[in-house]
Amino acid sequence: MVQDNKVNWLKRLTLIAAILALCVVVLGAFVRLSDAGLGCPDWPGCYGELSVPQSERAIQHAQNLYPDKPVVAHKAWKEMTHRYFAGTLGLLILAIFILAWRVKRRVSVSPLLPTALLLVVMLQAALGMWTVTLLLKPVIVTAHLLGGMTTLALLMWMSHRYFGVYSKRFLPNQGARLMVRGAILIVLMQVFLGGWTSSNYAAMACTDFPTCHGAWMPDMDFSTAFHFVRELGQTAAGKPLDLAAYTAIQWTHRLGALLTFVYLGAVALLLMRHHAMQSAGILLLLVLLGQVSLGIANLVLHLPILLAVGHNLGAALLVITIVIINSKITGFKSLHI
Repeated sequence: MVQDNKVNWLKRLTLIAAILALCVVVLGAFVRLSDAGLGCPDWPGCYGELSVPQSERAIQHAQNLYPDKPVVAHKAWKEMTHRYFAGTLGLLILAIFILAWRVKRRVSVSPLLPTALLLVVMLQAALGMWTVTLLLKPVIVTAHLLGGMTTLALLMWMSHRYFGVYSKRFLPNQGARLMVRGAILIVLMQVFLGGWTSSNYAAMACTDFPTCHGAWMPDMDFSTAFHFVRELGQTAAGKPLDLAAYTAIQWTHRLGALLTFVYLGAVALLLMRHHAMQSAGILLLLVLLGQVSLGIANLVLHLPILLAVGHNLGAALLVITIVIINSKITGFKSLHI
């Protein structure tokens, strides 16, 4: 009975952590898009405290510690709220790791997966610190986003293995299964391109659609745009990025979006031809159409924060959908169909 309780707790904590990971991803996007990523100049606290300085004395102390970083309370609270959620998620994942090894013979998920998850979260903590200490360096911010999506994907995979139904018989054709596997790579590629666009503040480099600066192939500087070892807004030589570099980042993201739309659309249509996967195919198509619509709306309406955060949520939902579909067609579980 004690063992059964541990198994039940492991399953519940995994599902709770998956939901919390989605919240952390969306909160992280909100912090970044509202320009609050440096709301606290230190890490893991805020101006040397575990909370945002509020009293006159605390604010004065903060200014003495960081004379070049004035306290902006609303930005600091956004950043600290994100850190509180992320810290709670880290503790949940630590508990999942411990429980997974204790009941490893009684669950369908190898304890190596929670171990990998814990390592990812430890890296995420380091990336969160470097995001602040290295002043929003684009490669660090983008890696932090990818780490968050990876954390979400692993938790959703584990949750589906605990609560979902899965079987190779749902999609018996090997070629079709390989195509669904490829969707993971396509989505991760587009998440990277979206993260690189956002972390470089290049989302508004082109404000017209479907062309960019009135051309299908505008003036672009790819070598500077995708040089990863550089500071925010600067070239590797320390000079300001020009419009051609920002345009290259935005244009590449659009090209990736087109490829993602075509590939995932084909996957959705493929799934809809199989009775057991029809609902999953329809869901994938709806999420995909919603995400593309949000992307276009952000361009046309000049990136209102609500739509911009919604676009990040859409990316996370695409990751979740693709992960669950891949889990659903992998291995066997007792079926009642």
